[in-house]
Amino acid sequence: MGRIERELDEIQEVKPKKKTRRPRLYKVLLLNDDYTTMDFVVYILETVFHKPHEEAVRIMLHVHQRGMGVCGVYTKEIAETKVSMVHDLARKNQYPLRCIMERE
Repeated sequence: MGRIERELDEIQEVKPKKKTRRPRLYKVLLLNDDYTTMDFVVYILETVFHKPHEEAVRIMLHVHQRGMGVCGVYTKEIAETKVSMVHDLARKNQYPLRCIMERE
């Protein structure tokens, strides 16, 4: 056995076995309020969450009737970004729309 083969055997022996874990997922929820228009909520669902119009309307009505609704389930970083985007758009359009994330 040559020097290179021995070094390769040593490297292979030292390598720890890693198990990859699935990332934790987070639900992004829209909260109902008395000021944000239904049209703006549909706009948010279509642009930030890429929902088709019919699904966006269904989610908006759910939020309106039940107080909150799930917009999507994402990894932590993506969920944080979506929440931030919703808050930024709402603020720019002078709406108090709130969005939160919750570990699934």
